[in-house]
Amino acid sequence: MSGAPISRPKLLALQVLVAAAIIGIWHIGSTVPIFGVHFLPKFFFSTPGDVAARVVKLFATGTIWKHLWITLSETILAFVIGSVGGVLFGFWFARRPLVAAVFDPYVKMANALPRVVLAPIFMLWLGLGIWSKVALGVTLVFFIVFFNVYQGVKEVSPVVLANARMLGMNERRLFRHVYWPSALSWMFSSLHTSVGFALVGAVVGEYLGSAAGLGYLIHEAEGVFDVTGVFAGMVILAAFVLLVDAAVTRIERRLLVWRPEAGGRG
Repeated sequence: MSGAPISRPKLLALQVLVAAAIIGIWHIGSTVPIFGVHFLPKFFFSTPGDVAARVVKLFATGTIWKHLWITLSETILAFVIGSVGGVLFGFWFARRPLVAAVFDPYVKMANALPRVVLAPIFMLWLGLGIWSKVALGVTLVFFIVFFNVYQGVKEVSPVVLANARMLGMNERRLFRHVYWPSALSWMFSSLHTSVGFALVGAVVGEYLGSAAGLGYLIHEAEGVFDVTGVFAGMVILAAFVLLVDAAVTRIERRLLVWRPEAGGRG
């Protein structure tokens, strides 16, 4: 028996409380000596006040907007290209068992490759511009969407397929009314993960070699031991992730309005 759902205001209050507790512990640990020792030394952790001041300065001077735009562009491109490729190949493999069987070990090997190893290769091929970061993000997004679409098509009930064929549906109609809705639900179940990995690919690529972006901003601060700048970049990145996730949630709800709510009455 599941518990009663928590109200949105109460959930938001609890989330704010957790954030306040983390900031409070950080502030005390970095500014208040306990038994003569700072448990979070300012040299290594900075302070919430200094980080907040740096974030305000980045936005007030307009420095951050260029970096945000570049990271957002890389994330969107990686997500779109990786998702489209994952959908196309997922459907193809699911509907062609021989193709899936032949390429199965190669897909698994490609998916197992550490993406950090691929980043320098992409930079060598595509340069230090946005496309090497997009390529890295695509390798992360593609396999998530590919495996979900592949599984979604394979999970279609044989009974549903048999009934659809009895009603006279051809392959085109089966794709539209049976395979696609099944795959779409599976694909959107991984949408948040896909966007997150697209962002990870962009930021990691920027960190390893770039002239702009949030990853570059963090790496630049780290290179001169500017701990406040590193934490400011991380805070901005965290807020950026929350905004992207909120946008994805909104899009998902609009596109999957037909899907029943989880936890609804049976």
